This record gives sequence, structure tokens and C-alpha cells, in this order.
Amino acid sequence: MKRHLFYLGLVAVAVLTVGASASLAARNGTARYVFNGRMLADAGNSSSIFVNVKGGNRPALRKLIGQGRTQQFAVGPDTQYIRWTNGQPAVVNEASLVAGDRVTIRIRADRGASLAQIESTPPWRVADRGAQGRWPRQPLWLLVGTLNAPASGGNFSLHVTNGNLLGLRKMLGAPLDQTFTYDSHTIFVLWQHGVPTVIQPGQLVVGDKISVRIRAPRHDSLGQAEAVPANHVGDHEPAFSS
Repeated sequence: MKRHLFYLGLVAVAVLTVGASASLAARNGTARYVFNGRMLADAGNSSSIFVNVKGGNRPALRKLIGQGRTQQFAVGPDTQYIRWTNGQPAVVNEASLVAGDRVTIRIRADRGASLAQIESTPPWRVADRGAQGRWPRQPLWLLVGTLNAPASGGNFSLHVTNGNLLGLRKMLGAPLDQTFTYDSHTIFVLWQHGVPTVIQPGQLVVGDKISVRIRAPRHDSLGQAEAVPANHVGDHEPAFSS
């Protein structure tokens, strides 16, 4: 009975959270567009970048229906460029983007905007992952919460409050306090004023907002996914970061 009541409570909280977010989005009329692809030419210091688009989030993909893969995106003085090397981030300049690099472009624009209007809006962030490798094959499990205790011995505990759709679905009926695994390959990043710095697990502060990213099969249970060492752990990570 208690488990059933907890389940209903968690669902109610999720509905209220989604409802509040939807109401806010409806008021401001904006949406987040994420485009993934490869650079077709060196960026240099131009006012736009050319990308062979390979994918993106649902709003972006909807706008791409009937359009070609080659797209041109405007960039501006407020666009931030982050280069990820072996999972470690660094803020770079536009000229660091070269042909063949895998990039993720994040834009905030009107929900009713056309693809051309979206692409003429400078992105707030462009993430560059270099030319090597492929996009991840396993789905992303993203869970966000507050740190319960210092990380040690390859584990850390969060009081989970949010996550992506996959993560939240797996959380249904589960306790809000969950324990995650890390190893020597896990990257810990502290975000301060939008700038990332790689840190050690012991530098995570109890009570901080922590995001954990795991790559694991979609059919895994929550316990199975949590036993997989996290790829990335963010401390005070800005919303929608790459």
C-alpha cells in the first residue's frame, strides 16, 4: 500500500513539474532546438557555420522534414564554443571548429519559427567533439538531483529530482535516493558561470545540484544502469548543456 501511494505521489509530482514547464514555455513561446552533425568547412571567424546535419532533438527534426542535410547556422558574439576531448571540456574560440568535426548546436527560438528563422538565430552554445569516433550507440540515461554524501569508493548518492524521459520512466515506483557508480574513466565537471572545469570526485559538495549521465541499454533496469560507471557527472551544470 505504501509503495502504491509513493508511486502515485511521484507521478503527481512529475505531472505538476511537466505542467509548470509547459505553462512557462507556452508563455514565452520559445523552444530548444538541438542539431547534431559534422562541420563541412573550417569555421574561421565567419558569421555562420556549415553543417551536414545527422540528427537532433524532436523539435529540430520536425523543422528538418523535407529539407536537405546541408544547413547553414548563424553564430554571434554571445555564442559559446566548448571543445570536448576524451570527455574533458574546454572553452575555445570559433576558429577551433574545423571541417569533419562532430558538433552539437543548441538554439533557443520561437516555437513557430521556420527552419530559416531558427538557423538565423545565433546558438547559445556549440559543442565540438572532434573528428574521431561516432555518436554514442547506447541511449542516454540522465538523472539530476542533490548530492546526499561525499563521493567515495566508486559510488555517490543523489536525491533525484529530474532527468530525461528515459531516466524518469525508470524512476517510477523507485525511491528518490539512488546510488550511482563511477570509475577512473568517469569525467567530473564543475560549472561556474557557464565555464566547465574538470574536478575530482572528492570535490563534489553535499547539497550541490548534480547531473549524472550513463550510457546503457534502454531495456536495463534502474539498478543495472546504476551499476554501469557514469560517463559524465556535472556539478551545477547549466540546463541543456553538452
